[in-house]
Order: sequence, then C-alpha cells, then structure tokens
Amino acid sequence: MRRKTVFGLLPCLALLAAVFAALPALAHHGWAWTEDEPFELTGEIEEIYIGNPHVTLEVRAEDGTWHVDLAPLARTVRAGFDEEAASIGDTVTCIGFRSRDPGERSMKAARVLVNGATYDVYPRRVPNI
Repeated sequence: MRRKTVFGLLPCLALLAAVFAALPALAHHGWAWTEDEPFELTGEIEEIYIGNPHVTLEVRAEDGTWHVDLAPLARTVRAGFDEEAASIGDTVTCIGFRSRDPGERSMKAARVLVNGATYDVYPRRVPNI
C-alpha cells in the first residue's frame, strides 16, 4: 500500500515542478501584464525574431531599446508581417500597450506600421490613438 502512495505522489510532484518551471514563460502571455492605456512607440528596428512562441522586435527609441511582442507566429504572418515585411534599420511604429512595470521597456503591439504598410496583428485590440 505504501508503494502505491509513493508512486502516486511522484507524478504529482513532477507536474508541480513543471508548472513552477513554466511560470516565467507564462508571465508575458496574454494581456494582463500590460497597462490599460494605449501606447505608441516609434524607433529603429535593431532585431527581428520571426518564430514561436510569438514574433518580437527590439526597437531603439529616444529613451532606449524596447522589447516589442507581436502575436504568435501564425497570427502575425496571417496579418502579413513576415520575413519580408521589415529589416533591421527600418523605422517602425508600434501601437499597443506597454508593460505595467514602469522600469521595463516592453510592450505588446496590436498594430505595426513599417515601410508604408500597416499590420494589425491583433485587429480587435488596436486602440484609437
């Protein structure tokens, strides 16, 4: 009887360990980490990552470099933002919501404007600025 209890406990402990290990990755998924007020950022693209779990940009603005999360890969590409949409050095405007942490230069973009094109990666969340 004791063996069943111990062996039944091991999967539960493994599950708990996996959940705690994933918490940092889950912290920036969704919108709860962003402010409610719209935010607009314009700057020069320093880095572009087109991949999973979501597309990201590093944007050099007047006040420093910002990390910009776009949508997950499939949704971002469906909006038209792919490897050909932008290049390092391009000027970009990102419209969305910045991090609730005032010390963090990070935002989640709903709309990206670059090279004369507009990409609504979260069309229902595009704020009226």
